[in-house]
Amino acid sequence: MEIILKTDIAGLGYKNDVVAVKAGYGRNYLIPQGFAVMATPSNRKVLAENIKQAAHKVEKIRQDAFDLAVSIGEMALTIAAKAGDSGKIFGRVTSLQISEMLKEKGFDVDRKKISFDSEVKTTGDYTATLDLHKDVKHKIAFSVVGE
Repeated sequence: MEIILKTDIAGLGYKNDVVAVKAGYGRNYLIPQGFAVMATPSNRKVLAENIKQAAHKVEKIRQDAFDLAVSIGEMALTIAAKAGDSGKIFGRVTSLQISEMLKEKGFDVDRKKISFDSEVKTTGDYTATLDLHKDVKHKIAFSVVGE
């Protein structure tokens, strides 16, 4: 079953993408929740017209995301967490903490657009991926230190 996504869905696609999904997933979840519509010929024509009219706006959004990635650059963050003697931290570092650290530095990145390459459960150096746009992904280094 082919559908047209109305919003970005992690692991599936981005807004206005035509993707193939299993029929039950599309009919029972994506379409009733308003995340997608059926990819009928008429909906495809509407999609093509919307993309054509929004091309300039999309380019501006992509350029803003690229500029944000350039301004963040090779910035390194330091996150303090309570840790035991072995270096294992209590709890874990979350995307919310990274988002707040970036906000303190003057960059507004939604926590839902931050993912980790590996789980952060010990002190050390890690990298996180910022999904700023479907064409713009930026890696940021951060280190976790014990308090």
